[in-house]
Amino acid sequence: MSEPIRDIAIDSTMIDPHDPAPMFQQLYRQIRDQIRAGILKDGGRLPSTRALAADLGLSRTTTIAAFEQLETEGYIETRKGARARVLPLPSAGNSREADHLPQLQDNLSRRGQTLVTLRHETGFPGNYSLQPGLPDALAFPFTIWRRLVSKHMRHMPGETFGYHSYGGHQGLREVIAQYMQSSRGVKCQPDQIMVTGGAQSAFTLLAHLLIDVGDPVMIEEPGYTGAHGAFGAAGARIEPLAVNGRSWDLKSISAVRPKLIYLTPSCQFPLGSTMRIEQRLRLLQLAAETEAWVIEDDFDSEFRFSGNRVPTLQSQDIDHRTIYVGSFAKTMLPDLRLGFIIFPGEVVPPVRKANFLMGTAAPLVTQAVLADFIRNGDFARHTRRMKRLYAAKRALLADHATALFGDVMEQVDEGNGLQTTWRFRCKADDVAIARSALKAGVNTTPLSAHYVHGAADYGLMIGYAATDEKQIPRALHKLNQAIRQHLP
Repeated sequence: MSEPIRDIAIDSTMIDPHDPAPMFQQLYRQIRDQIRAGILKDGGRLPSTRALAADLGLSRTTTIAAFEQLETEGYIETRKGARARVLPLPSAGNSREADHLPQLQDNLSRRGQTLVTLRHETGFPGNYSLQPGLPDALAFPFTIWRRLVSKHMRHMPGETFGYHSYGGHQGLREVIAQYMQSSRGVKCQPDQIMVTGGAQSAFTLLAHLLIDVGDPVMIEEPGYTGAHGAFGAAGARIEPLAVNGRSWDLKSISAVRPKLIYLTPSCQFPLGSTMRIEQRLRLLQLAAETEAWVIEDDFDSEFRFSGNRVPTLQSQDIDHRTIYVGSFAKTMLPDLRLGFIIFPGEVVPPVRKANFLMGTAAPLVTQAVLADFIRNGDFARHTRRMKRLYAAKRALLADHATALFGDVMEQVDEGNGLQTTWRFRCKADDVAIARSALKAGVNTTPLSAHYVHGAADYGLMIGYAATDEKQIPRALHKLNQAIRQHLP
């Protein structure tokens, strides 16, 4: 249960001059009814009689009389020199007719139904181990971040507060352009960049900018369900782009002639494979021939532990059909809700306005802080440190997992990203296994959850980054017990 609000504003209180009841009784009844309904909760402090009288245009004698009546009946407690406090009632809130309120899920649009019925695995609050895709928050340099936040909260309010800069903070777009050119070989200028409230906001924005109802959109199968949600809710007709191991089935592109192709070529989600160069070039060729936009989701590219980082599709696209989507959710924290889109050309102001109208923009002050964090070199130092830490954790997890359940599962990822992917050697109910593991405090994702069309493979996505290194063997032992419960 959440903590009650300690200082209560009762701005909804209204005094009717035409009501024959005395004003103190009107005030008394309204406060009493709010306490009975559970709106004013146990322990909350009411405004002082002087402040309440000033707010309502009453005499202080009137507010004192109302408070005295409330105290007499046991609704509040007053003490000299202190604010009146709401007392607990055994049945507070029971009088509210919640059962008779309209149910939102019975009144959803088709777009709403698409969103709420989509099978999408998320995290859970609390101490759960082995959650895929979650970075190590305990290793984040909060001291540096707090100092930068304090700086921007004290200075330059005109630059970091307001409804301007729909497309993103100018300083952040400049450092993103520099970083992407040097680290990923992306060809871009600041005017091509749109800052969003995370990668999911970017997909939602792109879906509304580029897709009309019924347009075919190809998404990897298996693939990221968040992309299914964004484009499906926009009315797209989702078509599968089959992925089997390291091979993408590109032959179907010419037949489908999609308006847009979404894929994760650097670290395929969820299989963890990398698209080979011949397939990358063929994909770009087919996109140009069919006039399809390509959305390159480069969500996990910073943490590559096998070989060198591969070039982006965008850097190899001579026809300029690729739209690059990046995020700071894995390198920093998901809670910052910061992502960005790199368009093939300049993003003109009217298009930037869509970022505001869709509610997909990110807070300017957070963008300004991140710009300093990158410009000062703190981001580079943090990612280097995390890569060393994650490499050790990943190796530890792979060794222990192979020893525990390598007889029934094989690792299929190529050693990149913040999670590992395992496929069962025999048919298994990965949903039931994941559910049993969750009860033991281990949060893995069933591989079958990422298949929407046709037959699914069965396995588990197992994270490691957010789990303490000393806890990984114990968590894997619990997972192994859950696996054995459901296998012959």
